[in-house]
Amino acid sequence: MKTAYKPFLAALLLLVPLFSQAQPQAGAGQRLTPQVMARLFPPGVVSPEYNADGSVTFRCQAADAASVVLDTQMLPAAQPMVRGEGGVWSLTVTPGKPDIYPYCFIVDGKRIADPNNPFIFPNENFKNSLADVRGPEPSVQDIRDVPHGKVSYRFYHSKTCGIDRVMTVYTPAGYDPAGSERLPVLYLIHGMTDTYETWFKVGRVNNILDNLIADGLARRMIVVMPYANPYPEMMRQGLADRYDSMDTDRVTREILDDVKPFIESNYKVRTSARDRAVAGFSLGGRQALACGLGNPKEFQWVCAMAPAIFGEEYRTNFSDGTYAPVASLNKSFRLVWIGTGTSDFLIGASRSLDAYLTENGVKHTFYTPDGGHTWMNCRDYLTHIAQLLFK
Repeated sequence: MKTAYKPFLAALLLLVPLFSQAQPQAGAGQRLTPQVMARLFPPGVVSPEYNADGSVTFRCQAADAASVVLDTQMLPAAQPMVRGEGGVWSLTVTPGKPDIYPYCFIVDGKRIADPNNPFIFPNENFKNSLADVRGPEPSVQDIRDVPHGKVSYRFYHSKTCGIDRVMTVYTPAGYDPAGSERLPVLYLIHGMTDTYETWFKVGRVNNILDNLIADGLARRMIVVMPYANPYPEMMRQGLADRYDSMDTDRVTREILDDVKPFIESNYKVRTSARDRAVAGFSLGGRQALACGLGNPKEFQWVCAMAPAIFGEEYRTNFSDGTYAPVASLNKSFRLVWIGTGTSDFLIGASRSLDAYLTENGVKHTFYTPDGGHTWMNCRDYLTHIAQLLFK
């Protein structure tokens, strides 16, 4: 056996000098001097770069690419970028107004997030970055010098879905779960393929509520942001065989049977229907209408932001029990609110629902700002409803 080890030991001795050369030498070379840092972390490109004139310069390092295109909601259409020195592609654009804009690069047909920007749009499907274009004065979605609340990640078991799940929860500045203050609750639902983080990281719900509360424009409230799409995880675990995006029953049951009990067990909240609101964007707006209008004993404030309803299906929903009977809405709800941008592809259905509610004498608000199916509009919707709720 000893003889068998001799060739191995001989080979190992030959490798020792190579190992010693590869290791950093003791002394000055091991300190993180500027020279060492520059070698370990070569500089990338600055992107996005916010210019003094309000424009934004985007850069993408892609030396081997034949084409790089910037796709951003600052512009009506994607624009080709210009190749420069070192294979860095760039383009400078000026948005119509300060806001937070999603964007991505299309490199030889492949969409990628900006590798030099840490601010990412949480989404199951597309991978966008965020460009935060500031104006001369802070907006309601910017961090201001006011008392700040916090956003917590909370984990719970969903009996409805048979899996463990996560949600984010905003609590206002000074709120103490062990204290005596009891607050109303807004259940806020994201859009299709968004996640429990999107209202926080893209919608800036915490900044908007902090600022409105500090200005005396909104009541103190807790905002619960569930993950309204359980299907990918359920399918992975063999608990569902398809992604039923238009179904509203499961999300409604989970909010009522799992999310609401968790919140009411772990936070000091008011527990009457008068102190609960539900709102959502796009698919979340569809879910909010079903969850809210379908359960008047649980919610008295229902807000749908560009809801994903199609044609006149709302007529069926009012007649088959998905929603409460239209004749009962005025006595059951303190606020029925619909907001859809005039350029949104869902504006037609929203206008039809507005006309139907008007014809039936239902008190409601229909808000139609400029803009399309975007998170720029979502932040505007949230700013509006936050000033109406629980008053």
